Amino acid sequence: MKVATAAYPLDWFHDWSGYEDKMRAWVSEAAGQGADLLVFPEYAGMELASLAGKEIAADLAGSIRAVSNRVARSNAVMSALAQEFGVYILGGSAPVQDVDKVVNRAPFFAPSGAMDHQDKQIMTRFEREDWGVAGGGPLKIFETALGRIGVLICYDSEFPLLARALAEAGSELILVPSCTEATEGYWRVRIGAMARALEGQCVTVMASLVGDRPDIYAVEENTGMGGVFGPPDEGFPPSGVIAEGTLGAPGWTYADIDLARIHAVRADGHVLNKTHWDDQQGRIGKPLDTLL
Repeated sequence: MKVATAAYPLDWFHDWSGYEDKMRAWVSEAAGQGADLLVFPEYAGMELASLAGKEIAADLAGSIRAVSNRVARSNAVMSALAQEFGVYILGGSAPVQDVDKVVNRAPFFAPSGAMDHQDKQIMTRFEREDWGVAGGGPLKIFETALGRIGVLICYDSEFPLLARALAEAGSELILVPSCTEATEGYWRVRIGAMARALEGQCVTVMASLVGDRPDIYAVEENTGMGGVFGPPDEGFPPSGVIAEGTLGAPGWTYADIDLARIHAVRADGHVLNKTHWDDQQGRIGKPLDTLL
């Protein structure tokens, strides 16, 4: 398969057609390059707040409400594009009101028109302390014609047991949509994504928001780029970096992925991290104190 992962700049829309035109342009470009799977970043849906005007877009509660109220309509746009272009799309995540709490939800669209979503599991300090966003529904495995796909939204990629649960459920690809303000945030998520590829002997696909959007709350500054990572082992680059974009530069990053290489390295790699995971059991209790 070919994956396309986005370094995505947020825009300001004056009407709904502006949003539709942008999404069509991005999807058609990637599909035109032969991409089978498109990955948009965390909180890309925040640009929908612009449709409610500057005062609301700049307000904490107002921006969440404005975006959540428009998610169903944006999902319809993305679902139609997935069907039209015959691609799978992980849409940009957005804050969504889910009964009595707000969750960070990334929608997933299939060429058939089927749709599901993955909620973020573990909130950053900003999300939990300032924004009031809570952990959502459970981790999922998306069974697709391209393979078994899991999603770890940004901070989730920094927690190995979440990725381990996906690996044990048979995930071959883990998508990592991300939103990071500063360069160190980008590297935290990237290092997490690369470590998860190493541990699970799988491929991770990271997408990022890029650029400044000072008129929309919580996404005023964004740093990142697209990246695709695998285990540094036989059949993969020695660095583990299959493809990467340019930091801060908008656009798609493309990579060809052969699932047979994932299966081969899991079965007979130079190391067998996925298989040997359980060897940690019995060795991870409280370390003994030794006086020197």
